[in-house]
This record gives sequence, structure tokens and C-alpha cells, in this order.
Amino acid sequence: MDWDAVRAETLRHYQSVVRINTSNPPGNESGVVDYLRSVLDQEKIPYQVFTLEPGRANLVARLKGNGSKRPIAILGHTDTVGVQAEKWPVDPFGAVRKDGYIWGRGTTDNKDCVTAGLMLILQLTRLGVPLDRDVIYIAEAGEEGTSRVGIDYLVKEHWPAIEAEYALAEGGFVHSENGKVRFVEIAATEKVSRGAKLVATGTSGHGSRPRRDNAVVHLSTAVSRVGTWEPPMRLNDVTRTFFERLGTISPPEEAARYNGLTDPQKSAEIQNWFAEHDLGKYSMLRTSISPTILSGGFRSNVIPSQAEATLDIRALPDEDMPRFFAELEKVIGDPAVKIVPSGGGRPASPPSRLDSDMFRALERTQRRLYPGAITVPGMVTGATDLAQLRAKGVQAYGIGPRFDEAEFAEHGWHSDVERLSEDSLHGLVQFLWYGVLDVAATKKP
Repeated sequence: MDWDAVRAETLRHYQSVVRINTSNPPGNESGVVDYLRSVLDQEKIPYQVFTLEPGRANLVARLKGNGSKRPIAILGHTDTVGVQAEKWPVDPFGAVRKDGYIWGRGTTDNKDCVTAGLMLILQLTRLGVPLDRDVIYIAEAGEEGTSRVGIDYLVKEHWPAIEAEYALAEGGFVHSENGKVRFVEIAATEKVSRGAKLVATGTSGHGSRPRRDNAVVHLSTAVSRVGTWEPPMRLNDVTRTFFERLGTISPPEEAARYNGLTDPQKSAEIQNWFAEHDLGKYSMLRTSISPTILSGGFRSNVIPSQAEATLDIRALPDEDMPRFFAELEKVIGDPAVKIVPSGGGRPASPPSRLDSDMFRALERTQRRLYPGAITVPGMVTGATDLAQLRAKGVQAYGIGPRFDEAEFAEHGWHSDVERLSEDSLHGLVQFLWYGVLDVAATKKP
């Protein structure tokens, strides 16, 4: 493999797709699909395009194997969140190459995976790699909140075109610190969005005559109680293994936190430390609730009859939501405030296995590319479209580029200065290549 040549081509395709504005809403993902079609046509790689709504196309390309094993699917979503251009130091759709980075909306979420998947099927085709299983490349629309036009549509209407034993998409990381890779996190499960509203009701009236059933007062008290409530910590197989493995490579003080989480005498203090210093790990410990929107009233001298608060609830995959809401009702303890679940959201499903051929292949790939590190399974605290595939029985895993923790906090997903280093992009391409080759290429006797 001529990795220098691959690197140059990767950057060209990556910059090209980042320059296509696919902010969702409205999406306009067909612009990226048109670009991908032009590249695949040159290589005579077969593909299908599936479109539920105008301008919001999904592309599915398939390289055929000998059929002795079931397919593997590689996903990347072509839409991005929007931008506030005035907050960017560069054109957010310029794919500016600066100081070893590519700057732009979608550079980390998720046009890096779109590009890495494209490079995978291009190289498999050019090198004529014999395959035991089909390799399916999916460039999907609508991941950022409108999955009805993307993965939901593909699963419901075109499942035979994407059905696979394994799937790889976003959600993982290569974690580095001071320039050295510590561990590679492979996402094997994720939280699910289960939002709700708090609706407080009372009697309307003149602001000059205070009322004890003021809806705004009842709502604010309820929000305060919700905000200070800490649902019980509950680890699953993935998060338990995550902390156990981190404990084996961490300095003594850090390792003590990971190892002491399940110690009743130490757990509360450790959880508080995470709440103050590491919100990502804190969110992994439990179903979380964040009040995000407050609304009520329309004039300063009118007491409103209703006020509402929106709650962003990220539930553990196996959370019993009716029971959870019943407990939340007790926490609020106010009959004037009702909990109204929003419904919908991605499906919950069991975590993907940690003893599968795919996970073991990713571990071997980690050892090949980052021999001084370890592999840890992770739980995404946000959401990805792998949830819909896990619900169909696919063993699905999240991978991702290399990031320093501080770098990601400032320049990662959805930030106003989103960027990815060229080395990280190239590392993702290599990681995907070796991981897929391990499980899909026909092994010589």
C-alpha cells in the first residue's frame, strides 16, 4: 500500500465534501452523494441511491465477497449541524488547511468517516482484494436529528441493501495525551434520548397580586429539584470494562478512581470528582437529566396559567422509563407539575458483544497501529445511527480519529472551531483499512 499516495487523495476528497454545505436543516445531502457518485463512477464501483425526500439522498455501494461470511457495513453521515459563521476564524465551509489541520463544519462529525469509508472501498477495488464477505459503504442523510430520511428509511424500506453482520461508524476515539496514544475507545453501546417536558399549571392573574399557585414558581422549584437529583449509578458490561481497563494503564491516583467506583465507601466521592472534572465519564455512570429550555408568560404584569421546561434525558440502554418517570415524579413532589414524555428517539438495544470477531479485529488493529496502548469498550453518551442497526441485531461498533482530550473539548463535534488534524484523518483511514481487512479479506491457506 502506497500510504503517501492514499494520504494525498484522502485530503482531496475530504476537503471536497467538507466544502459542500450540508447543514441540517435543511440537509441537502444530495450534494455530497453527487460527489461520491462521480468518484465511484470513475472506478466502476456499483452503488444505489435511495431518497425519501428531495435533496436528501443516501448512497449505498457494495463490493461483493464470496459469500462465505455475512457482510460488514461502513457508515458515515453526510449532514452536519449548522454554524454561526461570525464565530468562526475561517470560512466554516472552506476546508481551510492550516497548521496541520483541516478546519470546517463536519470535519469531525462526520465527513471524516464519510471519507475514510470512501477510501476503503476505493483501495479494496484497486488492489483487487479477495473478500469472504461483502463490504457495504453507506453515506447516509439525516443523522443530526432527522434520521427518518436516513438510517430509519434505509432500515424500514431498504433493509436487504444494508443488512450486515457487523457495522462500523462514528462514536469511538483514539485518545492521546501529551502526544502519546493511551487507549483506543471502541463504542459498543450508547445512551438513548428520552426527552420530556415539565408542565406547571396554575391560575392566571394580575402580577400585582401574587398567587401561591403561580405556575412559574412551581416550575422553577421543580426544575431545581430535577437539577439536583442524581439517579443511582448503574454500570453495564461495557462501562464496567471501560473503567477496569483504564485502571490498568493509569497513574495511581487516577487508577484509584476507576477501581474505587464500585466501593460503597469511596463511590460517592469519586462520582463527585467526575461531576466536577470529567463530565463525559460522569454521564456514563447513570441516566442523566439536563434542563435545557424554560418558557412561560408573555407580559411582565401577567401571571401565566402555564409554564414549561424541556428536559434532555439521556437514558442507559436498558433503563425502564415508566419506572424512571415515576421516580422523577416523586422527586418533584408537586401535583401542579406534570411530566410529559416526548416519545420517539432512537431504539434501545443490548450492547454489542466484546468477544466478537469484529471487536477482536479492532483490538488487533489497535496493537498494530498503537502498540503501546490498549483497547477499551465505550458507551456513547450522545447518539449515533448505530442504535438502529443494533436494534436489528447487527454487532455495531463506533470508531474515530485520534484526539487529545483538550483538543477535542475545544475543536470537536459541533464546536464553533471544528477541525481535525491531517495525521488524525490519515490514522482513521488506516485504522478502518486494517480493521476491515482483518475480518473481510480472504485469508490465504
